[in-house]
Amino acid sequence: MASRDTAGAPLFESLITDEQVTTLTEAGWWQNRLITDYLDAASAASPNGLAIVDGAGELTYAAFKRLVDRAALGFIDLGVEPGDTVSIQLPNRREWLIAHYAAVRVGAVTSPLIPIYRDREVSYMLRKSRAKVLVTAAEFRGFDYPEMISRLRPNLPSLEHVLVVDSNGDSPDGTRSWESFIDTPWEETVSPSEFAARRPNPNDVALLMFTSGTTGQPKGVMHTHNTLIAGALPWPDRLGMNETSVIHMASTFGHLTGYLYGVSLPIILGGTGVFQATWDVEEFLGLVERYGIEHTSGATPFLHDLISSDGLEHRDLSSLKRFCCMGAPIPRVYVERANSLLSSMSVFGGWGQTECCLATMGTPQDPTDKIVNTDGRALPGMAVRVVSQHGEAVPAGVEGDLQVRGPFLFQGYLGKLRQTRQEFDGEWFKTGDIATMDEEGYIRIAGRTKDVIIRGGENIPVAYVENVLYEHTDIRDVAVIALPHPRLQEIACAVVTLQNPDAVFELEDLKSFFNEKGVAKPYWPERVVVMDALPRTPSGKIQKFVLRQALADAAIH
Repeated sequence: MASRDTAGAPLFESLITDEQVTTLTEAGWWQNRLITDYLDAASAASPNGLAIVDGAGELTYAAFKRLVDRAALGFIDLGVEPGDTVSIQLPNRREWLIAHYAAVRVGAVTSPLIPIYRDREVSYMLRKSRAKVLVTAAEFRGFDYPEMISRLRPNLPSLEHVLVVDSNGDSPDGTRSWESFIDTPWEETVSPSEFAARRPNPNDVALLMFTSGTTGQPKGVMHTHNTLIAGALPWPDRLGMNETSVIHMASTFGHLTGYLYGVSLPIILGGTGVFQATWDVEEFLGLVERYGIEHTSGATPFLHDLISSDGLEHRDLSSLKRFCCMGAPIPRVYVERANSLLSSMSVFGGWGQTECCLATMGTPQDPTDKIVNTDGRALPGMAVRVVSQHGEAVPAGVEGDLQVRGPFLFQGYLGKLRQTRQEFDGEWFKTGDIATMDEEGYIRIAGRTKDVIIRGGENIPVAYVENVLYEHTDIRDVAVIALPHPRLQEIACAVVTLQNPDAVFELEDLKSFFNEKGVAKPYWPERVVVMDALPRTPSGKIQKFVLRQALADAAIH
């Protein structure tokens, strides 16, 4: 039986209405197809076509489909029911896609966990989603994931099965080798005829993706099959993609960018996905030369590394046509250098959130001024507007609150439908970002009303980090602020006051504390400043803009 909340309601109860389904379906934005439908079509049309390239090599469409079906039968044997949660904490590799497509095949909900997450985040997310199955790695970047899960499992009553990729075998503690799982001939005991009965409605929740969170704990963003497919569909026409396209992805599949344009888009096209578990520019250049990569999407530091790489003039990069740069503004010098070094490649950006996918995007045809000074225009089907604090439209060029509506929008925060409704102004989602819009409809993000630091395209949830610091017995007050960084754009700085003014609190103390608390390392502040008092408003709010200016002035002098 699928998971239900404590009141007996379905765990993944969403905002979706019959009127919304009718409107968006009749308009053609929701096509009522599952991602597995695209896999089946591509496998039938081109069984020997190259579907996946990853660190383990190549995988054809026929082989990919065979593994997905085998895993889906295995999930059924494990007792996975429609509406159950399958969590995945893996780097970018074929097993991520196999597990996800298999979950869709049996009507389960996939909940991605970013590989950098540690005890604190993983425990919260697995418990909140009531994950029945977790697919994870034996090791990645020196971290032992099964050891972490062993620590957490006593407090995760819903977690029945842990499948470990690259494991040495099944363990006494109940973890199972993914290799033995995928090699088991489940079709001898489970019939593929069960797939039809388990096929989800395209308006069921398909993906539960946790945001970084800005007010303490992360929020579980629920997307349906239709909202996810809709979020990827504009790209083929807008960027001239088809079944011959080769698409690269090094951003984690656990983010919506990695999911939409790595896990999903190549298969929708019937093309080829080339994946890196970690970004490495030299490896990327070799992949471009070998597989003819045409498109990649990534954070601004990826572009910086590409255009800073030595010997580009000696590499055959003629296939590389597009670099969609997301997560931070694109410096003009990056665009100009890319145009100079890689004349066949266009650089452009876009804006989106976990809640609304990529909602605006530039194009290769946009003038440089639009590419470096805006975040593009609304994609087909989506609409954006900039309003005053009273909800009234503001003139072109005037800053206001950015709102968005359309078929890519999520269908609620997990277990928080009342709070979700408060995030809407009618059918418009209040993004929490401040923006301007010009007369041609291009938007420019001016700031964030939600307190988040973007470090190399990775969101650092400020309130979450501050809450951890407040647990330190020596700290009285905390403010985590962004400091500029030449490559990463922003890094986090912890400004603290101490219970004992004569005490010492340094960066090494912070690192030791965050390690003890099991906080993901990219969330650790990279600078610590101790002050006697933090600047505050008359009402007592910490004035972070004063802190930012003071630290900027100190850096200059």
